[in-house]
Amino acid sequence: MDITSAKAATALLMQHWKDGTALAALPPSLRPTNREEAYAVQAQLETMSDQPLFGWKIAATSVAGQQHIGVDGPIAGRLLAEMVYRDGDTVPFGANRMRVAEAEFAFRMGRDLLPRQTPYELREVLDAVSELYLAIEIPDSRYVDFVTAGAAQLIADNACAHRFVLGPQAPETWRQIDLASHRVVGRVGKRLTRDGIGSNVLGDPRIALTWLVNELSTIGVTLAAGQTVTTGTCLVPLEIEPKDTVLIDFGVLGHVSCSFTDV
Repeated sequence: MDITSAKAATALLMQHWKDGTALAALPPSLRPTNREEAYAVQAQLETMSDQPLFGWKIAATSVAGQQHIGVDGPIAGRLLAEMVYRDGDTVPFGANRMRVAEAEFAFRMGRDLLPRQTPYELREVLDAVSELYLAIEIPDSRYVDFVTAGAAQLIADNACAHRFVLGPQAPETWRQIDLASHRVVGRVGKRLTRDGIGSNVLGDPRIALTWLVNELSTIGVTLAAGQTVTTGTCLVPLEIEPKDTVLIDFGVLGHVSCSFTDV
């Protein structure tokens, strides 16, 4: 896949995002056949933003999540600054078809982690983290049937990245907490309460972060200082509707919330 095809694939997907419509699949001439080609398509998203890349997201960090979007392992996507909202904000619901909200740990990087031949280990990745934040991700896809689209097309469509709510910074004591066993409770108004645990995120959110670093390394991309990585949902995604309010309680680490517009 050359750069012209990658740009055309991204432009087509972005037009569907803008219009709130969906497509069955990318045309064969624009369809990536492997992860490398898919990330090359995804990379063109950065040229469509006026701001520096905010960070990265990881999708399908649990078996249930992988089954939900029809992949056999995690995939990474870009968080553009235009996608980001703040704690307590009202988020446009729009043409969201997935209609779920996810409770996530998000790590802010304090220094660059450059691509290299040897994999990064968890400890050196954590040493590069400056802060931990609490977050809500609101994913979506531009494919009519995202379960059958396949990993390459989903990566090209930015790994289902859509809206992202950056909550408060967690207290520095997070470094002494076992995030894998940390309980999280999500609520949608008064109609739905669901709990989860950090181990639902690839066994540990810190393991998921390390996976992301090494995934980027294999495609020659630096995880840069100042970027934020949201690592995947700690609980079964919360079903949402227009006008809903979502609150995620991370216990001693704090909480994050958002509401949705009526359209």
